[in-house]
Amino acid sequence: MCDPKWGAHEAAQFEQFGKIAEKLEPPEHGWLCLPTGGTSGELKFARHDERTLAAAVSGFCKHFGMARVNAVDVLPAHHVSSFMSRVRCAATGGEHLPWAWKEIDQGSYPREAELPGGWVVSLVPTQLQRLLVAGERALFWLHQFRCIFVGGGPVWPQLVQDAAHAKLPVVLSYGMTETGAMVTAQGASDFLETSDRSSGRAMPHVNVEIVDAGTGREMARGQTGLVQISGESLFRGYFPDAREGKIFRTEDLAHWDARGCLNIVGRRDAVIITGGKKVMPVEVMEVLRTSGVFTDVAVIGVPDSKWGQRVVACYPARSIAKLDMRRVESALHSLAKYKWPKSYVPVADWPRNAQGKLNRAALVEAVLGKVAGSE
Repeated sequence: MCDPKWGAHEAAQFEQFGKIAEKLEPPEHGWLCLPTGGTSGELKFARHDERTLAAAVSGFCKHFGMARVNAVDVLPAHHVSSFMSRVRCAATGGEHLPWAWKEIDQGSYPREAELPGGWVVSLVPTQLQRLLVAGERALFWLHQFRCIFVGGGPVWPQLVQDAAHAKLPVVLSYGMTETGAMVTAQGASDFLETSDRSSGRAMPHVNVEIVDAGTGREMARGQTGLVQISGESLFRGYFPDAREGKIFRTEDLAHWDARGCLNIVGRRDAVIITGGKKVMPVEVMEVLRTSGVFTDVAVIGVPDSKWGQRVVACYPARSIAKLDMRRVESALHSLAKYKWPKSYVPVADWPRNAQGKLNRAALVEAVLGKVAGSE
């Protein structure tokens, strides 16, 4: 599957994969490859088949107690969240209703009057944010869903607070293309009925562990390590290679809380080392969000001769005419000074895809020249 809006770089990669695919014999259970570039920008295809997809659907239905899945789908069809929405509906005899996000963003809501039968919808955090400020019609529409699944990127505290204040049936979750979408999720009522703001518990079709990055030893509750997943929904390898075994260790850092719920800290490969100290970009980004200055913001590390890496905050250029540094620094006082961004860079071509993921490699490239030599 491919994105029709890919640029020349991704299209060239896709063409090469296509030439390889033409020479392969189809396996017994078929195969379908979903694109996944993560935050690196390099295109990869995660290979799934009818068994991995069936396991993901089964686990989803058991976790949420759904025999039939009806879904409004506002994400691009080549992304795993949208694709699995289609598969769940087809496998359970439910109704799948695709709708262009652009139309929703302009105030055209599918089945605005009623969504009978316990419908669900998947949104990325930025989409939920836009709907929360879109007015009463948008909130009325959102309240009709049984579940509003939110994933695909970090959910910042203010967004969580606003969604809870609006009493929306949000379900926070964790998953990826390689796992057939969700592998942990809150229960349907956890967000509103408890103070749980985690990514929920492991779903029935997978085993999720937190392990030490070096030894692979399972970590105790409360200790941070890498997320490791095993189960039947795991992908068969990055095309054209095959992956042996049923264990997949991610680059995501997380810990289990006292209730046995998963709390994502960030990505291991995104950690910034500045002056010999570690900075988690997600932590800084969440604090910057609380300033109320940024509609979107990312924190990255760029090479620096003095610090090793420089902490840099980036934001879409067209979203802010002039930074209110007084408000920004007021928010940052909750962080140690070494975690404060040393530069703030507006980026004209903001590299966030339709699923909400930022291409960090493209972001670093866009800002390198702008921060050279700055203090």
